[in-house]
Amino acid sequence: NILFICGGAFDGIERIVENRLGNSGLGFGAKIRTKQEFETSRVMQQVVHHDLVKYGLIPELVGRLPVITALNSLDEDALVRIMTEPKNALVKQYQQIFAMDHVELVIEEDALHEIAKKTLEYNTGARGLRSVMEKLLMKYMYDIPSDASVSRLVITKDVVDGTSDPVIEHAAEGTAGGSSEKPFFSKKPKN
Repeated sequence: NILFICGGAFDGIERIVENRLGNSGLGFGAKIRTKQEFETSRVMQQVVHHDLVKYGLIPELVGRLPVITALNSLDEDALVRIMTEPKNALVKQYQQIFAMDHVELVIEEDALHEIAKKTLEYNTGARGLRSVMEKLLMKYMYDIPSDASVSRLVITKDVVDGTSDPVIEHAAEGTAGGSSEKPFFSKKPKN
């Protein structure tokens, strides 16, 4: 009574499946297909045990995998939802980090979509979101705590593109220095 769950990207297995199905795009008799027809997730739905063995998994392990399921790739909207909706979403984590220094972090909707696009370019799935966000916010996570007058950091699409700097708002003179008059930020990001 052992449950084996194997997961992974299995990069390149789609070529093995295409060769088995005879859907190769080479030669005079090859069928020319559009990008939509070639969608990897459609090919992945056709994976069988023999394909996994050809890919390099040992037959003893493959024999213990009675069900093979292919998942669809994440799209831009799914990545934005992953960044914002779960209880421990990335955006909420970074907002909490900045809130420790009494700074409200606002990431605009179009900036979230741009972060998702960059992650899709790296082809790393949801794991890539953290590295893109970290690269984007690292400088400000280290610089902002040294300036107690900063009260708000707004990340726009242009900031993600690298074409402009973020909007940094400073607190009024009476609240500078991180006094307790400044509210502790816990709002949800704009949807």
